[in-house]
Amino acid sequence: MREDELPGPTDWGATVGVGPWEGPWPADPRYDPQLLAEGDRRNVVDRYRYWTVEAIVADLDRRRHPFHVAIENFGHDLNIGTVVRTANAFLAAEVHVVGRRRWNRRGAMVTDRYQHLRHHPDVGGLLAFAAEQDLVVVAVDNGPGAVPLESAELPRRCVLLFGQEGPGLTEEARAGAAMTVSIAQFGSTRSINAGVAAGIAMHAWVRRHADLGTPGQ
Repeated sequence: MREDELPGPTDWGATVGVGPWEGPWPADPRYDPQLLAEGDRRNVVDRYRYWTVEAIVADLDRRRHPFHVAIENFGHDLNIGTVVRTANAFLAAEVHVVGRRRWNRRGAMVTDRYQHLRHHPDVGGLLAFAAEQDLVVVAVDNGPGAVPLESAELPRRCVLLFGQEGPGLTEEARAGAAMTVSIAQFGSTRSINAGVAAGIAMHAWVRRHADLGTPGQ
């Protein structure tokens, strides 16, 4: 088993998920014959039990939100897996990895199978993509001039851009963003974990723009 195929924490026990399909098998092509025969222990919501990965992705694609998430990866940031997993939970359109192509997939808990990923060698590539797709680049950074996320009006079509753990956003990323937002902090530390910051910002977008009456459960 490859590292990126490691199951999530709820996938290990035999009592998690569902066992083999009981009764006649459904004719629906979305169902996976192997899962029907052996059971489905994956960490997926009930509506996707026994579905193939391809069918799940296709269904998610019908409902994806118009916000993207980008994170700089110039120093092998270990938070990218967490960002991908959270982006899947909030149904982001895509996750963009800027800089190094390789990243540690363990933290994604296999959600990278269901989440669209795109790589850009540098910030310029991301900014060009955003311009082509009419996406507003929103930097999440606690530097000077940042608008509090708690009161900011996040654009519906946007890219939430995060820097890597430690140095934060590069100067090119800060300069290329149309707006910068900061997350309110009240403790002694200068910054919060990049994966946590991404989750907070994505949830802020969801509260503002998502249809909360139709969650994907």
